[in-house]
Amino acid sequence: MKKILMTGHLGLVGRYLTPLLESKGYSVQGYDLADNSGDIRNTKQLKGAIKDTIGIIHLAAVSRVIWGEQDPELCWNTNALASERMLMVAANNKRKPWVLVASSREVYGETNILPVPETALVKPMNVYGHAKAYMEEKALQVRIAGINTAIIRLANIYGCTQDHSDRVLPAFCFNAANLQDLRVDGCDHLFDFTHISDTVLGLALVVEQLEHNERNLPPTHLLPGIGTTLGDAAAIAIKAAGSHSKIIEAPPRHYDVSRFIGDPAQAKELFGWQAKISPKQGIEQLVEAFKQKAVKGVFA
Repeated sequence: MKKILMTGHLGLVGRYLTPLLESKGYSVQGYDLADNSGDIRNTKQLKGAIKDTIGIIHLAAVSRVIWGEQDPELCWNTNALASERMLMVAANNKRKPWVLVASSREVYGETNILPVPETALVKPMNVYGHAKAYMEEKALQVRIAGINTAIIRLANIYGCTQDHSDRVLPAFCFNAANLQDLRVDGCDHLFDFTHISDTVLGLALVVEQLEHNERNLPPTHLLPGIGTTLGDAAAIAIKAAGSHSKIIEAPPRHYDVSRFIGDPAQAKELFGWQAKISPKQGIEQLVEAFKQKAVKGVFA
């Protein structure tokens, strides 16, 4: 059975991607601080974990912009420097496993043109974005050593009730389902929300391309290309819940990108992928999932 090492396998993406890949015949070896199975900052440990793998899916990271702002040193050491060392370990491995790195729309920072193509200038505005941009650069450079890499830029993934409770869409949907008011930090901020089920289907297609030795793949978005403001997202959640929750407007955070819609055309061209769940549909589904939990008396 083909073995893949997945760093950060207990995060949102990993929890959904692992069973999908296993259903396709892969053996997924998890590597995550959450269950003490691995720390990407430990190079010696990584060398052992990579042995006998055909590929690496690199999801492990300080995974949120706000956490990067709170501890920039940890964010840089993990997302940038540890990612670079992981790539070098793969390059020095005799089997030279392919590596798929999960990057972010944060690498663009604020852009003047929407939708944003993958060829847009990389100009991050926060520590998280800078670290992801550094990782991308190293993932391209390491191709010289003979390993095959893919860079996938993700955007505002949602769709699970077990996500961090203070992330924007889970918070909106939970509060609406439980008849609580919704705090919105920047009502006019515009984002390209991507449902988790669409995300993992896209990543599985990228793995398929890497397995077929497709080389020199360009950095690519996985997103629907549909812009939704935070104010609209909150209103959709309230309507879906049949709630009388109020929207409490608050000022945006200074380190957040305020507007982003990505161009999804390249993912369709390269991988035959396009999002199936619109933000409206996804928010409605997530509200319903939270309502079902509330009926059962489960509020976590």
